[in-house]
Amino acid sequence: MSAENISSFRSKKNCLLVFRNKKINNFEGAEKLISEFSDIGYYFDKIAYIAYDRAEEIVNALRDGKTNYQNVFIYCPNSMDDTMKAFLQALYRSKFDEKGILTAEGDNVFIIYSDTPNVLKFSDIKSVLDNKYGIRYEKACVKIFGVSPSHLNSVIYQAKTKCPEIDFSISESYGDYRLEITYSNSLSKEVFDSVMRTIVAGLNENIYAMDNVSLAERLFQLLKLRRMKIGVAESFTGGGIAKKLVEIAGISEVYYEGLNTYSDKSKAERLGINEFTLNRYGAVSEQTAYAMAEGLLNGGNCNVCIATTGIAGPTSDSTSKPVGLIYIAVAVNENISVFEYNLKGNRETITNTAINLALFHTFKLLK
Repeated sequence: MSAENISSFRSKKNCLLVFRNKKINNFEGAEKLISEFSDIGYYFDKIAYIAYDRAEEIVNALRDGKTNYQNVFIYCPNSMDDTMKAFLQALYRSKFDEKGILTAEGDNVFIIYSDTPNVLKFSDIKSVLDNKYGIRYEKACVKIFGVSPSHLNSVIYQAKTKCPEIDFSISESYGDYRLEITYSNSLSKEVFDSVMRTIVAGLNENIYAMDNVSLAERLFQLLKLRRMKIGVAESFTGGGIAKKLVEIAGISEVYYEGLNTYSDKSKAERLGINEFTLNRYGAVSEQTAYAMAEGLLNGGNCNVCIATTGIAGPTSDSTSKPVGLIYIAVAVNENISVFEYNLKGNRETITNTAINLALFHTFKLLK
């Protein structure tokens, strides 16, 4: 999984300096921090990662923060605290308070520890920044699947022309995007609605929710509304779709069964796929995916079915079919649709992208 600020439109306001062990490529703490700042309505104009044993780079980064940014956020191990504070207090000619906030001539520096509990809370940071800028923020969320980053950037750019003061930030996981929109509560409803119309018009085919729910949760809502039951037959996704569904509270109202028919023999015995289909077309084929969904339907206990078959890697099967070739079959009542993709990436990326694709196609067919 990855987290990314597509655009932060508060020029020269907020800078995040992450000091870390360069031998450990773990960015989870910093990504969580960025997300938490997004949740309180603030984004970073600059995010820099600096090895904490590179003294010259540290000094240059801190001086750049003072020169170019109104608010500098330090994310570092507690072991750097004394040295960091001593240098910054001399640089800004001011003192840190007991919470870890330095204020000097309208500038602020905040120290947040990466490895120990913090006295400084996000509510404290929000209070300082809100008072500083005299702004209270509101948030909106749009969930999107399958859009290209370039098209998403283009739509955001168009929306910004309607109101440059609105901020956008985005996180993505295997093709599933969360677009967060932050705006002042003094913004007129007319302007906000104009921005949202631009987003909806540009991303209409890819939007699945206007609030922060998952693909699986959105599909559950539709199944419940339609009073339909779902069954899943998975091969290379290994029960991943079923897991996404059964994590939802109340899913028993709509979920009938999940089968992990990994081998050809399992596909034949559990789903009734005949040997001719498997021998002629192979387990990874449009015909087999169709037959897997059809086998679930023929059981008579569900009227929505998902079936997956594919090659997730790292190597191909005994055929010449490439790694990343996948087929997703979705049945709604008697209608069965099959989707073919050639996905790129490692085994984890291919599998998780396919899980999201299956949920999204089912949502689209039920919508």
